[in-house]
Amino acid sequence: MTENTMVYHAESSERHERYAGFWMRFWAFLFDLLVVSSLNGILLSPFKFVNDGYAITIGIWSVPWIIGSIIIFLYFILMTKFFGQTLGKMILGIKVIRKDGEPLKWSDVIFREVVGRFIYQAFSFLALLYIIVGFTSEKQGLHDMFSDTRVVFDR
Repeated sequence: MTENTMVYHAESSERHERYAGFWMRFWAFLFDLLVVSSLNGILLSPFKFVNDGYAITIGIWSVPWIIGSIIIFLYFILMTKFFGQTLGKMILGIKVIRKDGEPLKWSDVIFREVVGRFIYQAFSFLALLYIIVGFTSEKQGLHDMFSDTRVVFDR
């Protein structure tokens, strides 16, 4: 093999990523919801024995809801930052990467997992826009576009 041929192959293999589409990401997210729901069920069950079973509230939110939300966000943030993938993504062999291929930064992860998910949840009709993952060339959702990330198949 000549030197030019090897350079060509090295360049083409670096730039070729298989993007994970809507359904792969959907099933990974469902598995993650199962994990987080189970974790919340275990960690928040003691609240059933406090205050005669009535939820302790802070303003319009209950303490278990606040703690459960924190657990959900921490799960997605920490798993994505340290592993590049959640348990659901690990099972399906997909991961989150930056467009430039560099390791994920805290700002990337927080913007993707907190801001992106908050927008989807705060404006519930926007959750329907998640379907754009199936129609964009790099299979990106809004949260991916905001953070300049991609979800690809792990090699």
